[in-house]
Amino acid sequence: MKIDPIHQFNIEPLFTLGHIGNHTIAFTNSSLYMLVAVAVISILMLASGTQLVPGRLQSVAEISYEFVASTIRSTAGAEGMKFFPLIFSLFMFICVSNLVGIIPYTFTISSHLIVTAALALLVFFTVLIYGVAKNGLKFFSIFVPHGVPGYILPLVMFIEILSFFLRPVSHSVRLFANMLAGHIALKVFAGFVAMLGFSLGALGWVGGVLPLALTVALYALEILVAFLQAYVFAILTCIYLNDAIHPGH
Repeated sequence: MKIDPIHQFNIEPLFTLGHIGNHTIAFTNSSLYMLVAVAVISILMLASGTQLVPGRLQSVAEISYEFVASTIRSTAGAEGMKFFPLIFSLFMFICVSNLVGIIPYTFTISSHLIVTAALALLVFFTVLIYGVAKNGLKFFSIFVPHGVPGYILPLVMFIEILSFFLRPVSHSVRLFANMLAGHIALKVFAGFVAMLGFSLGALGWVGGVLPLALTVALYALEILVAFLQAYVFAILTCIYLNDAIHPGH
């Protein structure tokens, strides 16, 4: 029995929307699960209600709102709340899509670098454009740390500039790599259980108890990672936006 942990990441066209030149524009499984994530978030936000004593959906919606709001206030200050819609949308989209992707036979959007890179570039250009628009040339003071001796200042500035422009790389690869590696590990351990059972019969199913236990443990860990990666992406967004709101070290 062959274990193929990569097949789950294949982008498959579901139907064709049209053509631009020689390129086919298709609605894919990735597009479908993006819509699923948006639909789940919309249902959660719209169907939660405004009761004085909140129900389950309203409690989840309120906890999500307050969690993101407190994260913004603690990292970017009260002024950072103007970016609440952006950060809340990013957090909820990544978190819900990650959790949906854990369900067997579904698709994980954030396991593709093009998706995480697009989100990271959205954050990067938001920081850059807002920082320059609000602070002018003062925004670039983030590349000149205070108290650095003049003889090493050029080197420090080079490192700061390089790290700034590498932010989209680290921002996107962190999310992509964690989701990709976690799903591959799950597929491999789950494949061991089936492989042992089909190849060794009853003895194999007994021997598959340990891989099955590890698969269950990994599955629980992946649920935690799905939330943590959305949180890390959101809090890094807050930290980067803080540079645009309050430039300088």
